[in-house]
Amino acid sequence: MRRAILIVSVLAVGITIGGYVFFNGERKVPVRYRSAAVERGSVVSLVTATGTINPVVSVQVGAQVSGMIKSLHADFNSVVKAGDIVAVIDPEPIKARRDQASSNLEMAKANLARTRTDLAQRKRELDRVKSLVAQQFVSQSDVDIAVTNFQSAESQVSVAGAQVKQAEAALNAVELDLKYTVIRSPVNGIVVARNVEVGQTIAASFATPDLFLIALDLTKMQVDTNVSESDIGGITEGREATFTVDAYPGHQFSGTIRQVRLAPINVQNVVTYNVVVNVDNQDLRLKPGMTANVSIVVAERDAVLKVPNAALRFTPPIAGQPDRFMTGSQPSIGNGAGRTAGVVKGAMAPTRTVWKQEPSGELEPVHVQTGISDGLATEILSEGLSEGTLVVVGIERSKGDRSGSDLPPGFGSGGQRGPSRNRGT
Repeated sequence: MRRAILIVSVLAVGITIGGYVFFNGERKVPVRYRSAAVERGSVVSLVTATGTINPVVSVQVGAQVSGMIKSLHADFNSVVKAGDIVAVIDPEPIKARRDQASSNLEMAKANLARTRTDLAQRKRELDRVKSLVAQQFVSQSDVDIAVTNFQSAESQVSVAGAQVKQAEAALNAVELDLKYTVIRSPVNGIVVARNVEVGQTIAASFATPDLFLIALDLTKMQVDTNVSESDIGGITEGREATFTVDAYPGHQFSGTIRQVRLAPINVQNVVTYNVVVNVDNQDLRLKPGMTANVSIVVAERDAVLKVPNAALRFTPPIAGQPDRFMTGSQPSIGNGAGRTAGVVKGAMAPTRTVWKQEPSGELEPVHVQTGISDGLATEILSEGLSEGTLVVVGIERSKGDRSGSDLPPGFGSGGQRGPSRNRGT
């Protein structure tokens, strides 16, 4: 009897433990996938960049002489015409130099007159000696001395004439400096910047100081933007570009690419190229120096098959281990901004892999050739997929299971999504 009770007790304990493990123990949750349909529509590939709005032509007005600013005749936003006086440098020191140069010129001219008189005297002495030597009243040595004195007098006249020219050049230089004390606008335009004040002393000895910056025409502006070398291949002159500025939120401005400059700009081993966009600014809403967020359409496809980029980033989990994912089978594609894959004629379109779920629940890989991308969807060039086909874009998880440790890369919280880490968003 005791033995029977003992056996029944052991069986009861075993059944209790088994039931607890069965109902409360760890169980594998079946993997459920999220799908999206292949659609037909338009795909627009954009290159985005940040640039600065500048006048098409701007002239820096400087000073060619040193001195103190005596008066200013233009200020910020002043409209000036070519030849208008914009500033005056104190001319008094230069006037003193002009008086000194004028005196030096007078002295040089007086010296020239004296040497000419001496030359005439030496000429008369030479003629007298020559007439006397024929009568043998003087020796040949006296003749030679007279010739030497005459030639020396001629040299003195040449030197005095050169000194007169030198004094005239010095006076002209001072007169020119005096003329440069009045600074005039070289073009018709608007004063964008004024860099001096009345009473300020400027020095033009080593470099020309910049006093004003005059924009030739603010109704014609340009956006100077830098585009990375990976995106420059799809940008050509004449393409349309759109941009926005923070001053007018919600308003989109348009322009045309005027120039793709060939000079590379290398900053910390990042190579970019300057792209110039012409903009019409008749209403003068755009101001010089504004930051512009530029978008350039490099390729556009209409009525093409496209799949979400999440489907191209998705990597299926390893069989039996839903928390571990296959690696090396699917490269990331980035956010699609500025990429022009498949745009160049004759280039081989890249091959990617998407997954679709069979009725049995198994995943089947489909290899497709991709074209351009707009950041959200990518064009499909091959015939492996048809419109309406469901492709896997991620894994469905319950809210309680969405912890950072057991979610695939790119599914964590806190905005950790990235082009190279997102696998199925």
